Amino acid sequence: MGTDPEHIDMAEDRERFSKFLFRLGIPQADSGYATSVEGAKEAASRIGFPVLVRPSYVLGGRAMEIVQDEEDLVRYMREAVRVSKEKPVLIDKFLEKATEIDVDAVCDGEEVLIGAIMEHIEEAGIHSGDSACVIPPQSLSMEVIETVRGYVRRIALGLQIKGLLNIQMAAKDDVVYVLEVNPRSSRTIPYVAKATGIPLANLAAKVMLGHKLRDLRVKEVEPGHVAVKEVVLPFSKLKGVDTILGPEMKSTGEVMGIDDEFDKAFFKSELAAYNPLPLDMNSTVFISVCKEDREVVGDVAQKFKKAGLSIVGTEGTVEYLRQCGIDAKKLRKLQEGSPNVIETMHSQEIKLVINTPTDKQSYKDGYQIRRACIELGIPYITTMQAAKAAASAILGMKGSEIEVKSINEYF
Repeated sequence: MGTDPEHIDMAEDRERFSKFLFRLGIPQADSGYATSVEGAKEAASRIGFPVLVRPSYVLGGRAMEIVQDEEDLVRYMREAVRVSKEKPVLIDKFLEKATEIDVDAVCDGEEVLIGAIMEHIEEAGIHSGDSACVIPPQSLSMEVIETVRGYVRRIALGLQIKGLLNIQMAAKDDVVYVLEVNPRSSRTIPYVAKATGIPLANLAAKVMLGHKLRDLRVKEVEPGHVAVKEVVLPFSKLKGVDTILGPEMKSTGEVMGIDDEFDKAFFKSELAAYNPLPLDMNSTVFISVCKEDREVVGDVAQKFKKAGLSIVGTEGTVEYLRQCGIDAKKLRKLQEGSPNVIETMHSQEIKLVINTPTDKQSYKDGYQIRRACIELGIPYITTMQAAKAAASAILGMKGSEIEVKSINEYF
């Protein structure tokens, strides 16, 4: 029943899948594989850093890593994984500043029903299982969405899928790249079904038994509401673990926020994920970001200010905000004495922390701040994309109340 094992292998085998996409003329990130340190160096040199490296035959992004230079690549090959001719390391060009896209669909071998196109809130580089996402897409152009639809149908029919499939893509500079195809159900199926009202698992089971989609009389829908999926992370139960997200999956659950507007849906999703965003006018937000994120942080801080929140931060971030005309109070780093950020957090003054990964020297401070958030129950955000969504949500919720409705009322 379902998809033929031969076609499953075509989707799962890296070399066969790459040739399959090439025949269809569908863009894919440059890639290679290696069974030795020297082979990895040659492949990465051809592809160009940064690269995404991972072992063969793993789930959940296990031991997957974004490698920035040859030194880190050699370390990864020697310490992180065991490689052999039977188990090569896969090496992909990492698409920086790309928007990741997930699609769940059902195919009967003749027709394709797209359940939903999901836009990830975090940029490519965060595992899809750890990224918040939204239905319908909020920033993708109609051209990109139509390209995605076309690729899904061509891939599903080309692989002769009979049942469910999940496709992960990335859009950068209006080019859509296919990252991988999973010829099976995905973790987003329950979310898509609840967000759209389409019973995808039920339909797929019938298709696998031989029914045709046209006989089942179910149509694709364009929701009139917004549904945001957010992840639930286990860090409060894992003492000492860093909360930074990356290509290796760490989440252990998911929630959904649904409303007529994105800001309110995102706010609800954070509330459900035990990461409530502050609305009190007396609240203070701590911001400390790496240099690469400073060009974005000004807009985020401006929205916090408009919402009536105060801002504190570390020296570099505060100086940049002041150059942008945004008032912010400087806190000392941990090694600089009192009052420092951890002490201020313990005094319950800080109600939200925005902390993105910094250089290696500052990493220890960032780790202690993120762990303090867990221990003190302070909401925290570790990506600028999530920070932008949170700032918009807080500003959008000012003067509003959360509306509670049965999910059935949205259809």
